[in-house]
Amino acid sequence: MYHMMYQYNPDGPTWGTGKLSWGHSVSGDLVNWAFLDTALEPTSPFDSDGCWSGSTTVLPDGRPVIIYTGRDSNGLQVQNVAFAKNPSDPLFREWEKPSVNPVIRQPADVTGNNFRDPTTAWLGRDGLWRVAVAGEVGGVKSALVYRTADFLNWKRSPAALHASADDGTAFECPDLFPVAVDGAHGLDTSVMVHAAGPDHVIRHVLVLSKMCDEDYYMVGVYDDADDTFVPEEPERGDDVRSWRRLDHGHVFGAKSFFDARKKRRVLWAWVEETDGPAGEVVGKDWSGVMTFPRAVWLDGDGKQLVQWPVEEIETLRTTSDKPVVLEGVGLGSGGRHEIAGIQALQADVEVVFEIPNLEDAEMLDPTWLRDPQKLCKEKGAAQGGVGPFGLVVMASGNMEEHTSVFFRVFKHEDKYKVLMCTDLTRSSKKEGVLKPVYGGFVDVDVAKDRRISLRTLIDHSVIESFGGGGRTCMTARVYPEHVATGNSSHLYVFNNGWSAVKVSKLEAWELRTAAVHVECDA
Repeated sequence: MYHMMYQYNPDGPTWGTGKLSWGHSVSGDLVNWAFLDTALEPTSPFDSDGCWSGSTTVLPDGRPVIIYTGRDSNGLQVQNVAFAKNPSDPLFREWEKPSVNPVIRQPADVTGNNFRDPTTAWLGRDGLWRVAVAGEVGGVKSALVYRTADFLNWKRSPAALHASADDGTAFECPDLFPVAVDGAHGLDTSVMVHAAGPDHVIRHVLVLSKMCDEDYYMVGVYDDADDTFVPEEPERGDDVRSWRRLDHGHVFGAKSFFDARKKRRVLWAWVEETDGPAGEVVGKDWSGVMTFPRAVWLDGDGKQLVQWPVEEIETLRTTSDKPVVLEGVGLGSGGRHEIAGIQALQADVEVVFEIPNLEDAEMLDPTWLRDPQKLCKEKGAAQGGVGPFGLVVMASGNMEEHTSVFFRVFKHEDKYKVLMCTDLTRSSKKEGVLKPVYGGFVDVDVAKDRRISLRTLIDHSVIESFGGGGRTCMTARVYPEHVATGNSSHLYVFNNGWSAVKVSKLEAWELRTAAVHVECDA
């Protein structure tokens, strides 16, 4: 059984000071979910102003323990624990908070009341458990490490896991996990040395969210002797905003877990509502969704993560044996081909583009490397050299509303750079809706392969795209009015570049509706 716990206000769709709880849903397949109820509620002085974010750790005897941030009766952020009341209950419906809470009080050197979001605990080689907590120490944004033998008595490590004196907002939602260098299999969070021997190296990934911003990560070496993390790419600096982006679209607060059943690491992130003022969110009675669960592993270059929808998502394909298929279709300049035969509001599209000619690629201004989102916004889906080419999704019949997911190829020094964009500027006629352009570069050798892949999952207002086999990910929220009024959406493959491209192969499936948030009577 898979368990998802999440920030939840039982009295309404907004954050709700003093009411923030942990919702609890379960699933057997990561696709269909049943809502159990709240796992944690603000009931004690140490969490009377809300049960904020945290993580769950499964102990060696199978008993789960939650460590979470509570805002106490004095308005301070403290760290608390809760244990499953009945460990033999497979649904873990009841949780107990020991009276020793808070187990970690806010340190005197933490500034701005920024001390929250403990990670899943991991076990060091000294037999002690550790968690990382986001904290601001003397104005320095930090990830602080605490050690314990019993989850009740904690001691802070002298050094921070990571510290940054950037002038941005505070860190939130840290996540630290090991990855294998020699394959796509996942590793248990507590793995420090690869079980297959010294030739099978592991690295660690540190993920940090910037408040009111995005999620960033870095691959590096974690030393459990002093609880420090050294990035593999020190040239990117200490400022987290120069690190790699987990998703170049609209996600926040990503969290991963090790799936022991399938030996993989699975990651989710939260996708916020962007369709208008808070009043409209309240009127809907709900706010925010999770991304499709993604399997995560280390790319062969040892520097970046690959993310891919878990295989269970494919069980939603309604015509798994007979997808809509295009093969060997050429797209000249201005070419557009409709993918008909499926309901395009819920769809899974995989396409491989061949690029016969790279000579028409535009020159890349080196200053654009620092801001691919700005480059996507300035260039857009208008005509270029090699690209833009990709998909048009959630399109009205007259194309007045549509979202474009596409690539553009640029010359850079003696190589080529691939830019991936998701353009929401015409996604909706509705006023007050956020309609940005997202952008990120895809680390692939397009000169060698002369091709690039794109997978896009469409789920009504959510569009998740995976470029280059999942090396660059982009999530967007769209709210087209033609969908709200019951009209059909259309799906196209297109090329607006001067240079022709070919659809080597495209497969598109309509997706069934999953059972989500079903009340569970068990």
